[in-house]
This record gives sequence, C-alpha cells and structure tokens, in this order.
Amino acid sequence: MTKIAITGALGRMGTLVIQEAAKVKDMQLVAGLDAIGAGATLPGGIVVRDACELESVLKESKPDVLIDFTIAKAAVGNVCTAASLGIDLVVGTTGFSAEQHSQMKGAIEGHVAAVITPNFALGVNVFWKLVADAAAALRDYDIEIIEAHHNQKRDAPSGTALATVQAIKTALGEREVVYGREGVMPRGKEIGVHAVRGGDIVGDHTVLFAGAGERLEIKHQAHSRTAFASGAVRAADWVAGKEPGIYTMADVLKSR
Repeated sequence: MTKIAITGALGRMGTLVIQEAAKVKDMQLVAGLDAIGAGATLPGGIVVRDACELESVLKESKPDVLIDFTIAKAAVGNVCTAASLGIDLVVGTTGFSAEQHSQMKGAIEGHVAAVITPNFALGVNVFWKLVADAAAALRDYDIEIIEAHHNQKRDAPSGTALATVQAIKTALGEREVVYGREGVMPRGKEIGVHAVRGGDIVGDHTVLFAGAGERLEIKHQAHSRTAFASGAVRAADWVAGKEPGIYTMADVLKSR
C-alpha cells in the first residue's frame, strides 16, 4: 500500500490527482493540504488542512509520498519539509528558478527519492525523445518551439517548452535561444521559443524543423489534465521506497 499526501489538494491538478489515485487499488490518500479551503472534506473523509501545517500533518499521517502541485515558492518549502522527514516526492509544480532547483536538489539528494518533471503526461515524454532524435538527424534545419496554454498560466515559456529546449541542446550541443522576436531579427542558428496564452487551452507543444523545400512538425496536445494527473499517480506509486535521488518520468517509463 502506497500512502500519499497532496499539497494543492483543492486546485485543478490536486483534485484530479485525488480522483486518479482513488482508481489505484494499492494507493491510499492520507492527507490533503491547501493554502485556501482548510476544513473541506476530500474522498475518504480526509479533511483538508492548511498548507502552513505541513510538517505536523506529515508527522501525523506518515505518507510514503508527497505529491506537490502548488506554486514554485511554496513547493520549495514543501519539498524541503518532506525531505527532512524522509518522505519521497512527486513534484509537478513548474516555474522554478535555478536557485530554487538547487535548493530542492540539496534537500533531496542523499535523503529521499523524488520524481520532478514539468510534465507527467506519458505522451510528452515520448515527444521529447522524438524531438531529440529529429534534431540530431536534421541538425542544419531551423528550429522553432511554439507552446500554448490557458490564460491563467503564470510562467512563460512553459516548463515543458524549456525541457524541450534542453532535449534539443542535448542532441545538438549548446545553442542560442531566442524568446519571441520583434523588429529586425535576422535568423541565425538559434532555437526560437514562442508562448501563446489564451482561453482554456490545456497544453499544446509543437517543434517545427524547417529546411530547404520542406518542414517537419512534431506536436503534442493535451486534451485533458487527466493525462498529467494519471502520470503523477503512476510516478508516486513508482518512486516510493526508491534509492535517494532525483528521477524523471523517463525513469518511470522504463519500468513498464
């Protein structure tokens, strides 16, 4: 039995994660926390606790894994608290700075296991591999990344787009990255990245490889956030009890 706690339990992703976790036979929700809505009741009779009570709640409920879908500033504190208590982690929050990544890494390594990724959808993780393979084969082609999300998304470009940039750099070596274009902008060998925000778009990512006389587009479209939630639940089931360290969904997928 894998016991889980969720921070951001009343948010869009937290709600879906709870629903998906309920479908897993050997998984039990033991705690839910949120910055607003304390006192609400979750499935199984779990009462939502205030996010500021995280340490005491984790000590009381003793989860195997904490799943975090909050905001970057809160998530760093949540990760450090859980790691100090020996609780493994699944982190789906995005928008971290390099300093925040470093702080989480220091708290995790040598203490607990954590799956950290900007996107838990299984298809996106295949998308990154396809993009890397295409970049290696079409290394002289112009490369543009276009991502689109709903109008409430805080960070831009998306964490998934930034991970896509990294997948391309891994295949090709270091390249300049240009975020949007304005005015006189002659194209060189840079990777162009463009963010669209509007309506209720769940998440679209397209990589365009353009050469002489042809272009190739590799695209992933999320139709529902359920794709992210089910991946996060799968990651939680996988990471419990693993050797300390930071893992990705690629590691989770290898276990299939």
